[in-house]
Amino acid sequence: MQKLSNKVAVITGGNSGIGFATAQRFVAEGAKVLIVGRRQDAVGAAVEALGSAATGLAGDVADLGTHDRVAALVAERFGKADIYMANAGGIRIQPSLAVTPGDYDAQFLANARGMFFGVQKIAPLLHDGGAILLTSSIASRKVLDGHAVYAGSKAAIEAFARNWALEFKDRRIRVNVLSPGPTDTPIIGKLGIATEALSQVEEQAAQAIPFGRMGEADELAQAALFLCSAASEFVTGVNLAVDGGMTLT
Repeated sequence: MQKLSNKVAVITGGNSGIGFATAQRFVAEGAKVLIVGRRQDAVGAAVEALGSAATGLAGDVADLGTHDRVAALVAERFGKADIYMANAGGIRIQPSLAVTPGDYDAQFLANARGMFFGVQKIAPLLHDGGAILLTSSIASRKVLDGHAVYAGSKAAIEAFARNWALEFKDRRIRVNVLSPGPTDTPIIGKLGIATEALSQVEEQAAQAIPFGRMGEADELAQAALFLCSAASEFVTGVNLAVDGGMTLT
């Protein structure tokens, strides 16, 4: 039996990487999926790849108007939703002394403010017994070079999750966090690292992981499926690191 049969899921940042892999998993398990991404062309291509069970909306999660449009589309198209995965975000790797107010704001607007108000807008449309999943990062707990602002923005959403797990308990809405370690996704190529240095960066990341390799997007998607399905119906307020043991080192 499909694990998400007749469920409706919303995934921000669902057009690539972990978000897209999760959308694929959810569709395979019987869900209807609304993916949200910044670029219309990328969202359109992802919807085409996902098939008739997918709907797309182009919008930036840092823009609060995007969340109004997501909620309106869910209400119009589906009436309610069962799963909300707040996965979209941004990162700029740089030493703290080089961070500008613009650098800081860009990360907190997307990662913390955007996530907070995305949940605020969608919560009234979630069925009782639904699931909220926030994508964080092991950087909130493990110090990584150049990640101070990013880590702070992710730590904020982990605090949101703990609070929401209790705020929404009377509706039996579970709120959990997924914290990836280094994962082989297109975002690696967007970190400002020279193309010729990418293989070295990936090799260094693999060496820092006890399992000896980076994670795959589908491995994160499988964890997301667990946290959003009935398999975890007695789990709320947890932060699941999917990192090959990297936070242990």
